[in-house]
Amino acid sequence: MIDQKNIVSRTKVAGGMLLQCTHASDSTATEMRFSIFLPPQKQINQPVPANVLYWLSGLTCTDENFCQKAGAFNLAAELGLCIVCPDTSPRGTDLSGEHESYDFGSGAGFYLNATQQPWSQHYKMYDYVTRELPCFIEANFPVSNRRSISGHSMGGHGALTIGIRNAERYQSISAFSPIVNPMDSPWGQKAFTHYLGSDKDTWKQYDACELLTNLGPIKQTLFVDQGTADDFLSEQLKTQTLVNICEDIKQPCKVRMQEDYDHSYYFVSSFIADHLNFHSQALAA
Repeated sequence: MIDQKNIVSRTKVAGGMLLQCTHASDSTATEMRFSIFLPPQKQINQPVPANVLYWLSGLTCTDENFCQKAGAFNLAAELGLCIVCPDTSPRGTDLSGEHESYDFGSGAGFYLNATQQPWSQHYKMYDYVTRELPCFIEANFPVSNRRSISGHSMGGHGALTIGIRNAERYQSISAFSPIVNPMDSPWGQKAFTHYLGSDKDTWKQYDACELLTNLGPIKQTLFVDQGTADDFLSEQLKTQTLVNICEDIKQPCKVRMQEDYDHSYYFVSSFIADHLNFHSQALAA
């Protein structure tokens, strides 16, 4: 089990326990922080390993935003579902330009492996989320190795790209307000140029629409909720591009355009129960 010195805080919620933890990361060469919700034991004195939903948050967020705003823990406890929320970037490196804008650097790791200096020293969030963090969670907590993945905005981009590229490792994939085509998004273009350089062929591995076009369909149904009143919909998120590609390649995809909802956690909290049930059913199959 995890060393007590690595537990920053411990909060009882919905009959389970929410822990905020730190650990030394080889991927980022920094100390990383994550939050983990452990549901109540289903049977007294007989712990049942919980299946895990990884939640990836968006620009400017930390591991705390989902925990404080999504309202997910009562249903997660009922479903016996563990939820893991990593941070959105390395912290404490103080690289030049790292803290100057909300959409790049600190709080904006974009769930990729940077190849350009100085970012390549620490910004390896793809490796951290796909490999290092699951290994750490499974070694230190009473969970199974059955995983699903979801996220919001930049985290929705991360959930889609990571899920598509590693379909054999995730039972289900969903997203709220994802950046589905970052190569055609100002947010994505800015981040990819700095993290990955000018060769756009290298960008394609971190773009859900490009991945589906080049790799073809995966077996999982992609589940996406998008608000119609989202200020970022037309310029940054481009949900219809994903819909069109899924139709073209016959990728199973359920996209719900939710009337009058915006980009906030009010939107996420309104539909999080549908996503938790979606993942719970897939994880139990």
